[in-house]
Amino acid sequence: MPKILADDRAAVDTVLMDAIGDCPTRNIRLADAMRYAATAGGKRFRAALALAVAEMLGGDRGSALRVAAAIECVHAQSLVHDDLPCMDDDDLRRGRPTVHRRFDEATAVLAGDALLALAFEILSDPRTHADAAVRSELVLGLAKCIGQDGLAGGQMMDLYPEADLSREGLIDCLNRKTGALVRFAVEAGMLLGRSNAQTRSALKSYATDLGLLFQLRDDLLDSEGDAAIVGKAVNKDKDKSRETGVTVLGAETTALEVEALLRACDSALEPFGISAARLRTLARFAARRDL
Repeated sequence: MPKILADDRAAVDTVLMDAIGDCPTRNIRLADAMRYAATAGGKRFRAALALAVAEMLGGDRGSALRVAAAIECVHAQSLVHDDLPCMDDDDLRRGRPTVHRRFDEATAVLAGDALLALAFEILSDPRTHADAAVRSELVLGLAKCIGQDGLAGGQMMDLYPEADLSREGLIDCLNRKTGALVRFAVEAGMLLGRSNAQTRSALKSYATDLGLLFQLRDDLLDSEGDAAIVGKAVNKDKDKSRETGVTVLGAETTALEVEALLRACDSALEPFGISAARLRTLARFAARRDL
């Protein structure tokens, strides 16, 4: 794991722990499940993206950390609910029992709900940004990211794929299921900094290519990775007859697509020169990771 991921993870986890809190008037079991889901393991990749973009564009580090924490709340929520028996029915996540296995199914559902609510609470708090218009844009952007055209819609397409799924249909699903939150992380970082139309266009291209790259690499890991390293069950998509980059395109073509998307990410970042070094590192990590 790159040092920037490890450093950002520690900083984001501090904000997450503070946001979840340890209030005696709150339900201890629910808070424990939220902490377990949000801070036990994981890379904080999407959080690091938001932080890197905000830093490159001169955004405030404190604001960016709060936005990054909100993004991780949503990512954790999506994993908790995806792992449920009614969805992917997974027992292992990030090298540990999934939330519904560690606690129980009802607690997992409620922990996911609470994490989603917490994300919006963080973004709408004046401590995240003094400008209410910026906070409003962040909230609207996140709402769109997780709805029918984002995470929820992508998960539905994954659970109930069309017959003889085409390459275009696969990409549409992946752009929603995984790409939406990656794009929001980059767009949120832009909102916190200073950008013009050219900057926004380049970074949106980077985010779109990176989101697809990330999921295609994930599909390769599911088909050929080591569960002990990946931290979750492998070959589960094949076992459940799920459509992935590997099943639709083949492993060799999927690997070539990952490399082509990495080159596209590099190309999108060319206008930024050395200031985009962190974003290049994150793209390379996504393409070459084994976890």
